[in-house]
Amino acid sequence: MQPIGKTIVILGIVLVLVGLVVWLAGDKLNWFGHLPGDIRIERKNVRFYAPFMSMLLLSILLSLLLWLFRRFF
Repeated sequence: MQPIGKTIVILGIVLVLVGLVVWLAGDKLNWFGHLPGDIRIERKNVRFYAPFMSMLLLSILLSLLLWLFRRFF
């Protein structure tokens, strides 16, 4: 059970660090969600938003970070 506890603590620390980055640098990240390829449709009664490119960029970034983490740890 010890490896599970260690994993949960590490994930908690990572979550806190990501939260601090978003909180402190949130005004500098206003481009995220407004990239070319993000679909935004606004009509009178309907709003539809699909951030395809933003999620693709986030996926690539997280994949790279996880690859680096596995490679060096």
